[in-house]
Amino acid sequence: MEKQTILTGIRPTGHLHLGHYFGAGKNWVKLQDQFETYIEIADVQALTDNFNNPDKVRRSVRDLVIDLLSIGIDPNKATMFIQSTIPEIAELTVFYSNLVTIARLERNPTVKTEIKQKKELFGESGEGITYGFLGYPVSQAADITAFKGNLVPVGEDQLPLLEQCREIVRKFNHIYGETLIEPEAYLSDIPRIKGLDGNEKMGKSLGNAIFLADEPDVVTKKIMGAVTDPNKIKIDDKANPDICMVYYYHKLIGNKNLKTVCSECQAGKRGCVACKKELVTEMLEFLRPIAEKRKYYEANPDEVEKILKEGSKKAKKVAEETAKEVKTSMKINYFD
Repeated sequence: MEKQTILTGIRPTGHLHLGHYFGAGKNWVKLQDQFETYIEIADVQALTDNFNNPDKVRRSVRDLVIDLLSIGIDPNKATMFIQSTIPEIAELTVFYSNLVTIARLERNPTVKTEIKQKKELFGESGEGITYGFLGYPVSQAADITAFKGNLVPVGEDQLPLLEQCREIVRKFNHIYGETLIEPEAYLSDIPRIKGLDGNEKMGKSLGNAIFLADEPDVVTKKIMGAVTDPNKIKIDDKANPDICMVYYYHKLIGNKNLKTVCSECQAGKRGCVACKKELVTEMLEFLRPIAEKRKYYEANPDEVEKILKEGSKKAKKVAEETAKEVKTSMKINYFD
């Protein structure tokens, strides 16, 4: 039986952090053994927010690929490619843009949230909202359908974007005949990872994330500043580990001493500083194999470039075939 295809897209705007790793990265590593896996480095989509900072996006492409290799993505199992090297994706984006109204894009819950954030930054006039930003769900539909993705790993907050893709596929097939595959969501069983500050979401812009590429001294500083139970004032005060971010991260990375951490915290036998220092030791040990792989790939940039070149070449062949089928269905295959 032919393997189903999974398509994952990641914007290169910085290093992966623990939220990415536990929320999706571990899943990607597992899925590459079960499915035909494509991992897109979505540099074109990254430019919708960073069009005036192309150096950042270009630099982040390499950083992101090294992060992915470091967590266990195997280029012999998963095809990693750069979005901008596949012009067929841009071509499909143009075709699909005729199937979606501006009103529908503006009603997309994910887009609505991001537009609200833009207006908070640039004012209610929406002057900071570009055509490319508003239309990125159409570009995502092109990403998925170009590689005939059956399944798309997403978090619940991204379901509206996938539904937009499904609508485009249904409308295209209705007008031009059955051509495209309607993808299904592959939901992660892990919810969003909280930040060190207790925020429900870990994020770069929030300054509450531990990045996979962080040096030990940076990890230490971040953990020592993590939020604990505010009601614990003195070292022997009893505390509630369930509202402590230090305990949360002990649990997240699987500290074998977790029961002791919990019981001592509740009994007032554990100080927050000592608990944070233990977490630093456990966290650095958890990150050690990732850091070792990162050092290898950083020392071998030619190998990273080869992986991307070969992956992009393979991906282009698949996208070319899809674009050819789409043009045939649309009756614009004039010289075939």
